[in-house]
Parts: sequence; structure tokens; C-alpha cells
Amino acid sequence: MIKFPKKKNEITTETVINTIWVSAFMAMIFSLPPLALFLGIYFWAGELVIGAVVGFGVHFVTLAFAGKISKFLTNIMS
Repeated sequence: MIKFPKKKNEITTETVINTIWVSAFMAMIFSLPPLALFLGIYFWAGELVIGAVVGFGVHFVTLAFAGKISKFLTNIMS
């Protein structure tokens, strides 16, 4: 995770921009693969419920690793 300074007036522009980029990439990682699976199963097999369950499951599995993903992205961006 990003370690912010103790005082709010010490946050640099670089830290804010880095936080925005990491947040944007995390949002894409958490939403796009489950959405692709849901739509792929729905259009390929025509099964709405199975697609929703699989997409929902993948979404929460990726959320379980949110801390590790955040640390990895922060290390890459820094």
C-alpha cells in the first residue's frame, strides 16, 4: 500500500498521481475479467445464471487478493 506522510500538506503531486493510476488499474483488474467471463458464457452458452455466478465468483476471488495486487502495482508504478 501507499504510505502517506503524517501531515496532509506533505502529500506530493507524484503520490497523488501514483494513487490514481494504481486505483484505475485495480478497478480494471477487478471488473474486466469477470465481465468478460459473464458476457462470454452468456453469449456462447446462453446461460445467464451460470455466467453471473462465474463472473461473481471470479470478481470476489480477485478481491481476496486485493492487498497483494495493490502492493505489486504500487511497486511497479514507483
